[in-house]
Amino acid sequence: MPARRVKNPPQAASLPHKRQRGSALLSVLWLSAALAAIAFSLAITVRGEIDRTSTNVDGLRAYYLARGGVDRAALELLWSIPMTDKRLIPRFSTEVLYHYASGDVRVEFLPEAGKLNVNLERPEVLGRLLEALGVEPGRAGDIVLAIQDWRTPAPGGGLLDAYYSSLSPSFLPPHASMQEIEELLQVKGVTPDIFYGTYVPGEPATLLGPRPLVRRPGLVDCLSVYGARGPVDVNTANPAVLAAIGLPAGAIERILEHRKLAPFSPDSLAEFMGAVGITGAPLRVEGNSILTIRGTARLRGPYGRLSDLSRTVAVQVKYMPREADTPIHYLRWYDTAWSN
Repeated sequence: MPARRVKNPPQAASLPHKRQRGSALLSVLWLSAALAAIAFSLAITVRGEIDRTSTNVDGLRAYYLARGGVDRAALELLWSIPMTDKRLIPRFSTEVLYHYASGDVRVEFLPEAGKLNVNLERPEVLGRLLEALGVEPGRAGDIVLAIQDWRTPAPGGGLLDAYYSSLSPSFLPPHASMQEIEELLQVKGVTPDIFYGTYVPGEPATLLGPRPLVRRPGLVDCLSVYGARGPVDVNTANPAVLAAIGLPAGAIERILEHRKLAPFSPDSLAEFMGAVGITGAPLRVEGNSILTIRGTARLRGPYGRLSDLSRTVAVQVKYMPREADTPIHYLRWYDTAWSN
């Protein structure tokens, strides 16, 4: 009996077509997922670039706002000098706050008389200053000797000439007065942390709380080539400077507390020194004609709230006598500065 041929059912014939449609659908899904991932990544990149550009624009606006505040303060201080009343900037002020529609600018006045003179100060005072800045006594003594060697004439060569000659690149110290305070960075033993300052762990607010970082000042905050040649300005001198000139810790704390309330005047300084028993201390109010004017700007948001972004600039100026060609000499400009 001949075999019977069985025909394929219709469903079996359509299976390859279903597999092809399933593969195409799966490919479309994978392609859609890939395109979605690319679009998501592109959106994040664009959003990041927009935020970065916005931050740069705000930083530039804050820079010019701070610069305008510094220029305004320099002129108002000049105009206030001959005035006995109705001064634009009150006498003995250490800072002023300017309010603008675009933001606020806090301007600080830092006389060079609030710092010690790096070229003239006695070695023992420099040693106390370094120790007050947290430098170990032995290391502080070595740095003081190096500063002495740098600024003292030595026709036959200095004690550390061989050390500087061994460096790469090598050089010889000038054995003369420093022209800029940044020369200290080349002095043996002076590191950027000692010069610029650093951050150290502070006391926690609670027993179980984290230890916050507090700024420890550096030599640049305490020394200057234009520094005081006698008493220092009590209103702006760094606590390390006050310790270096021999003030006890208790008196320094009381000075800082008084400065938070109001700046010293000559009368209040004399009364204060008598009250704490430090008569004869090398302190004064205000200083010479050279000072640093430092401005910190914060932009104002659409609802009047100040931005967390800030920009600080500073300028070192010298106010000239009346017979001079120009009343103000701009000695140095700092596009980037640090402020509390």
